[in-house]
Amino acid sequence: MAYLAPAEFVTKMVDAGESKLLMSTRDTLIRSYMAGAILALAAAFAVTVSVNTGNPLIGALLFPVGFCMLYLMGFDLLTGVFTLTPLAVFDRRPGATWSGVLRNWSLVFLGNFAGALTVALFMAIIFTFGFTEAPNAVGQKIGAIGEGRTVGYAAHGAAGMLTLFVRGVMCNWMVSTGVVAAMMSSTVSGKVIGMWMPILVFFYMGFEHSIVNMFLFPSGLMLGGDFTIMDYLIWNEIPTVIGNLVGGLTFVGATLYSTHYKTAPKRVSVR
Repeated sequence: MAYLAPAEFVTKMVDAGESKLLMSTRDTLIRSYMAGAILALAAAFAVTVSVNTGNPLIGALLFPVGFCMLYLMGFDLLTGVFTLTPLAVFDRRPGATWSGVLRNWSLVFLGNFAGALTVALFMAIIFTFGFTEAPNAVGQKIGAIGEGRTVGYAAHGAAGMLTLFVRGVMCNWMVSTGVVAAMMSSTVSGKVIGMWMPILVFFYMGFEHSIVNMFLFPSGLMLGGDFTIMDYLIWNEIPTVIGNLVGGLTFVGATLYSTHYKTAPKRVSVR
C-alpha cells in the first residue's frame, strides 16, 4: 500500500498545515463548504441505513465513505485544520502566524456550517415531502438524536457538560487520526483503508463531531425535535468544537509532531 514512515507523513502534516494557512479566502470557503455538505450527506446516509436495518453498526461501517470522498477531493473539515494548521506555526514556517490560524479556523467553520446546513434543509424537504407531511422514520430519528444529545446532556448538568466535552475530545482524536492516516500512503486504496478504521470507531461510539452536528441538529429542529437553537449551541456545538480542538491538537497533531518531527536526542549508550 506504499506506506510512508512516520517521519515522512508528519512532514506532510506540517506542509499541509502551511498550505492551508496560505490558501485564499475563496478557496478555503469553497473547500470547507463542500466538506461540510459531503459529511452531512454521509451522516444522513448512515442514519438512514441504521433505521432501515435496525443495526447501528452497519450505518457506522458505511459512514466513512463520505469522509474518504471529501478528503480524496482535497476538501477541509474544521476538525482537520484544528490539528494541522498549528503545526506550521510550531515549525515557524514563513507566513504562519496564530492570527492566520484563527482566520483559517473561522473560515472553515463558516464554510462547513453553510454546507451542512444546505444538506440539512434538503434532507428535511425529502423526509417531509416539502414540509407537507410528518417526518418519515428517518426524519423522526434525526429529531430524536438532536433532542437526546442536547437536553439529554443538560439534564445531567455539569456532569453532562463534562461528558459532552470528553466525547468531543475522543471524537477528534479518532477523526484526526483518520486525516493523518490518509497521508500514510500514496495510493487511493491505502488512504481509504487508513481513513476508514478510526472514522468507524468515532461514529459507532457516538462521539461528538462538530461538523456532523451542524447537520444533525439544524435538521432535527426542522423535523420537530423538542429542543431550541440555544440548547443546540450551549449543550452541544460550542463544547463539541472546544473538545474537538483539544482532542485533535493534543492527542494527534502535537503528539506526532513532537515525537516524529522534533525528535528528542537519542540517549547515549553507557558501557
